Amino acid sequence: MAYKKFSEQEITRAAETDLVDMLRRQGEELKAVGSEYEWKHGADRITIRGCQWYNHYEQKGGNAIKFVQEFFGKNFKEAMEYLLGSTAGELKQVKPVQQKPKGVFQPPEKSESMRRVYAYLLTKRGLDKDVVATFARNGLIYESADYHNAVFVGKDKDGKTRHISMRGTGTKSTYRGNAENSTPEYSFHWRGKSDRLYVFEAPIDMLSYISMHKEDWEQHSYAACCGIGDRVVHQMLTDNPNIKKVYLCLDNDDKGQKFDKLIADKLFEKGVASKILVPTKKDWNEDLLAQQAEQQAEETDESEAEEEESCQGLQL
Repeated sequence: MAYKKFSEQEITRAAETDLVDMLRRQGEELKAVGSEYEWKHGADRITIRGCQWYNHYEQKGGNAIKFVQEFFGKNFKEAMEYLLGSTAGELKQVKPVQQKPKGVFQPPEKSESMRRVYAYLLTKRGLDKDVVATFARNGLIYESADYHNAVFVGKDKDGKTRHISMRGTGTKSTYRGNAENSTPEYSFHWRGKSDRLYVFEAPIDMLSYISMHKEDWEQHSYAACCGIGDRVVHQMLTDNPNIKKVYLCLDNDDKGQKFDKLIADKLFEKGVASKILVPTKKDWNEDLLAQQAEQQAEETDESEAEEEESCQGLQL
């Protein structure tokens, strides 16, 4: 059976279908939040604006075609036919994956030393030793006893550990993840007394930015989303009424910049001022390492120049 081809105009028309209108015709309930709408799919919270949608928990989104494919189990051809009106009837929502009952949150045990973590963060990642030591002294960074992972701790305003994010420290390790049953609202962060909050994708990005901007850094607030949406941003605003300005410092890629814009729009609706700061390279750690490489090259050039002058003096 030949696969039906769709014209560019048909694809554009289907992709730009108003999702709010479509869902309401399906009898779905939506909640208006400013200029957007929220739709619940199991435990997932989906933000909808026109033909665009975004899943905050999985950090992915798209247009109307992808929406019908994602949430109603249709392939591309079926989604197109439905959106173009050539097939009628009610869409049957695909049931979300059954959520496991929430278990016990258990942070990994601490190693007796921080040797592996310090080596990884200071040598491989180039982080400032005083910055890392400050977080460690406050119980916000430690080394796990089992796999010697770098453990980034998120605490609530009462000082209780509520979230754990981990990063492998082995030479070839690419492991990163969050401890089961962590509370996303309290992912890795630092509370300051100024009116500024800086938001990042990952703990190492956050620490890299601080390493490059050390002056009075402890006075400001910082938060890493740790791959679980923007809930930590809104929790920080709730727990710290002194925060009036939010600086969004996510990665310099399509995903990061879309997430920047999404958070900025939601903050605007709350009356909170925000500004987007973009790293020169892909992320802040790449910027930090590039800055250090440049400084090292300049120091080498200066050393070689001094050595050459010294040799010329001896020849005279």
